[in-house]
Amino acid sequence: MHVRVLGVDPGLTRCGIGVVEGEARALRMVAVGVVRTSADRITGDRLAYLQDQLDVWLDRFEPDAIALERVYAAEHVPTVMTTAQVSGLVHLAGARRGLTVTQHTPTEVKAAVTGSGRADKAQVTTMVTRVLSLGEAPKPADAADALALAICHQWRGLGQQRRDMAAASERARLRSVVGR
Repeated sequence: MHVRVLGVDPGLTRCGIGVVEGEARALRMVAVGVVRTSADRITGDRLAYLQDQLDVWLDRFEPDAIALERVYAAEHVPTVMTTAQVSGLVHLAGARRGLTVTQHTPTEVKAAVTGSGRADKAQVTTMVTRVLSLGEAPKPADAADALALAICHQWRGLGQQRRDMAAASERARLRSVVGR
Protein backbone atom coordinates (compact mmCIF):
# COMPACT_ATOMS: atom_id res chain seq x y z
CA MET A 1 0.00 0.00 0.00
CA HIS A 2 1.72 3.18 -1.25
CA VAL A 3 1.09 5.91 1.33
CA ARG A 4 2.36 9.46 1.82
CA VAL A 5 2.69 10.62 5.43
CA LEU A 6 3.40 14.10 6.74
CA GLY A 7 5.35 13.94 9.99
CA VAL A 8 5.21 16.92 12.35
CA ASP A 9 7.53 17.56 15.30
CA PRO A 10 5.54 20.40 16.90
CA GLY A 11 7.22 23.44 18.35
CA LEU A 12 6.48 27.14 18.42
CA THR A 13 10.04 28.27 17.71
CA ARG A 14 11.00 25.34 15.44
CA CYS A 15 8.40 23.01 13.94
CA GLY A 16 9.88 20.10 12.01
CA ILE A 17 7.94 18.88 8.98
CA GLY A 18 8.80 15.92 6.79
CA VAL A 19 7.04 13.93 4.10
CA VAL A 20 7.77 10.25 3.53
CA GLU A 21 6.09 7.97 1.02
CA GLY A 22 6.29 4.39 -0.05
CA GLU A 23 5.30 0.87 0.81
CA ALA A 24 6.37 -1.05 3.93
CA ARG A 25 10.17 -0.97 4.02
CA ALA A 26 10.64 0.82 0.69
CA LEU A 27 10.29 4.40 1.88
CA ARG A 28 11.63 7.60 0.40
CA MET A 29 11.79 11.18 1.60
CA VAL A 30 9.68 13.57 -0.43
CA ALA A 31 10.48 16.76 1.49
CA VAL A 32 11.76 17.98 4.83
CA GLY A 33 12.05 21.33 6.53
CA VAL A 34 11.66 23.38 9.66
CA VAL A 35 9.21 26.23 10.09
CA ARG A 36 10.72 28.82 12.40
CA THR A 37 9.05 31.66 14.27
CA SER A 38 10.64 34.48 16.19
CA ALA A 39 10.20 34.77 19.95
CA ASP A 40 9.95 38.52 19.34
CA ARG A 41 6.48 38.06 17.81
CA ILE A 42 3.29 37.58 19.82
CA THR A 43 2.07 34.01 20.16
CA GLY A 44 -1.02 34.56 18.02
CA ASP A 45 1.07 35.82 15.10
CA ARG A 46 3.46 32.91 15.46
CA LEU A 47 0.61 30.39 15.49
CA ALA A 48 -1.00 32.05 12.45
CA TYR A 49 2.30 31.80 10.56
CA LEU A 50 2.71 28.15 11.52
CA GLN A 51 -0.85 27.41 10.38
CA ASP A 52 -0.22 29.11 7.04
CA GLN A 53 2.99 27.13 6.52
CA LEU A 54 1.31 23.86 7.51
CA ASP A 55 -1.43 24.58 4.96
CA VAL A 56 1.22 25.18 2.29
CA TRP A 57 2.83 21.80 3.04
CA LEU A 58 -0.53 20.01 3.06
CA ASP A 59 -1.61 21.61 -0.21
CA ARG A 60 1.73 21.01 -1.92
CA PHE A 61 2.38 17.42 -0.84
CA GLU A 62 -1.19 16.09 -0.35
CA PRO A 63 -0.41 13.47 2.31
CA ASP A 64 -2.69 10.54 3.05
CA ALA A 65 -2.14 10.85 6.81
CA ILE A 66 -0.40 12.99 9.42
CA ALA A 67 1.90 11.67 12.14
CA LEU A 68 2.29 14.02 15.09
CA GLU A 69 4.53 13.77 18.13
CA ARG A 70 2.40 13.39 21.24
CA VAL A 71 2.88 16.22 23.72
CA TYR A 72 4.07 14.92 27.06
CA ALA A 73 4.42 16.60 30.41
CA ALA A 74 7.82 18.02 31.12
CA GLU A 75 9.36 20.19 33.75
CA HIS A 76 9.00 23.37 31.70
CA VAL A 77 5.24 24.03 31.54
CA PRO A 78 5.39 27.02 29.12
CA THR A 79 7.12 24.83 26.52
CA VAL A 80 4.51 22.11 26.94
CA MET A 81 1.74 24.70 26.51
CA THR A 82 3.10 26.17 23.28
CA THR A 83 3.83 22.70 21.89
CA ALA A 84 0.24 21.70 22.67
CA GLN A 85 -1.02 24.81 20.86
CA VAL A 86 0.94 23.86 17.75
CA SER A 87 -0.38 20.28 18.04
CA GLY A 88 -3.90 21.69 18.06
CA LEU A 89 -3.19 23.47 14.77
CA VAL A 90 -2.07 20.19 13.23
CA HIS A 91 -5.25 18.44 14.39
CA LEU A 92 -7.37 21.26 13.00
CA ALA A 93 -5.58 21.25 9.63
CA GLY A 94 -6.01 17.48 9.39
CA ALA A 95 -9.69 17.61 10.31
CA ARG A 96 -10.37 20.30 7.71
CA ARG A 97 -8.90 18.04 5.04
CA GLY A 98 -10.42 14.80 6.28
CA LEU A 99 -6.98 13.43 7.18
CA THR A 100 -6.28 11.13 10.09
CA VAL A 101 -3.85 12.64 12.59
CA THR A 102 -2.14 9.94 14.62
CA GLN A 103 -0.02 10.81 17.63
CA HIS A 104 3.10 8.85 18.46
CA THR A 105 5.11 9.18 21.67
CA PRO A 106 8.82 9.98 21.42
CA THR A 107 9.60 6.54 22.88
CA GLU A 108 7.41 4.82 20.29
CA VAL A 109 9.12 6.72 17.46
CA LYS A 110 12.60 5.92 18.76
CA ALA A 111 11.73 2.24 19.16
CA ALA A 112 10.24 2.03 15.66
CA VAL A 113 13.16 3.73 13.94
CA THR A 114 16.15 2.50 15.99
CA GLY A 115 14.88 -0.56 17.83
CA SER A 116 15.34 1.15 21.20
CA GLY A 117 12.92 3.48 22.94
CA ARG A 118 15.90 5.03 24.72
CA ALA A 119 17.85 6.03 21.61
CA ASP A 120 19.33 9.51 21.55
CA LYS A 121 18.78 12.11 18.85
CA ALA A 122 22.00 11.18 17.05
CA GLN A 123 20.91 7.53 16.79
CA VAL A 124 17.49 8.55 15.47
CA THR A 125 19.07 10.83 12.87
CA THR A 126 21.49 8.09 11.79
CA MET A 127 18.69 5.57 11.32
CA VAL A 128 16.45 8.06 9.49
CA THR A 129 19.35 8.73 7.13
CA ARG A 130 19.82 4.98 6.53
CA VAL A 131 16.15 4.05 6.22
CA LEU A 132 15.51 6.79 3.66
CA SER A 133 18.88 6.26 1.89
CA LEU A 134 19.78 9.92 2.26
CA GLY A 135 23.16 11.24 1.16
CA GLU A 136 23.45 13.30 4.32
CA ALA A 137 21.68 13.55 7.66
CA PRO A 138 18.68 15.89 7.81
CA LYS A 139 19.36 18.97 9.95
CA PRO A 140 18.42 20.33 12.38
CA ALA A 141 17.19 17.59 14.73
CA ASP A 142 13.59 18.84 14.37
CA ALA A 143 13.70 17.92 10.66
CA ALA A 144 15.06 14.43 11.40
CA ASP A 145 12.43 13.98 14.12
CA ALA A 146 9.63 14.86 11.68
CA LEU A 147 10.91 12.24 9.23
CA ALA A 148 11.21 9.72 12.08
CA LEU A 149 7.56 10.36 12.95
CA ALA A 150 6.52 9.71 9.35
CA ILE A 151 8.59 6.51 9.24
CA CYS A 152 7.12 5.35 12.55
CA HIS A 153 3.63 5.94 11.21
CA GLN A 154 4.40 4.07 8.01
CA TRP A 155 5.62 1.07 9.99
CA ARG A 156 3.33 1.11 13.02
CA GLY A 157 0.46 3.53 12.60
CA LEU A 158 -0.76 2.29 9.23
CA GLY A 159 -0.82 -1.28 10.45
CA GLN A 160 -2.95 -0.21 13.40
CA GLN A 161 -5.23 1.81 11.08
CA ARG A 162 -5.75 -1.26 8.88
CA ARG A 163 -6.58 -3.38 11.95
CA ASP A 164 -9.03 -0.72 13.19
CA MET A 165 -10.70 -0.54 9.77
CA ALA A 166 -10.98 -4.34 9.59
CA ALA A 167 -12.50 -4.46 13.09
CA ALA A 168 -15.01 -1.71 12.20
CA SER A 169 -15.93 -3.56 9.01
CA GLU A 170 -16.45 -6.78 10.95
CA ARG A 171 -18.63 -4.99 13.53
CA ALA A 172 -20.73 -3.50 10.70
CA ARG A 173 -21.08 -6.94 9.08
CA LEU A 174 -22.18 -8.51 12.36
CA ARG A 175 -24.72 -5.71 12.93
CA SER A 176 -26.20 -6.33 9.49
CA VAL A 177 -26.39 -10.09 10.14
CA VAL A 178 -28.02 -9.57 13.54
CA GLY A 179 -30.36 -6.98 12.07
CA ARG A 180 -29.43 -3.96 14.18
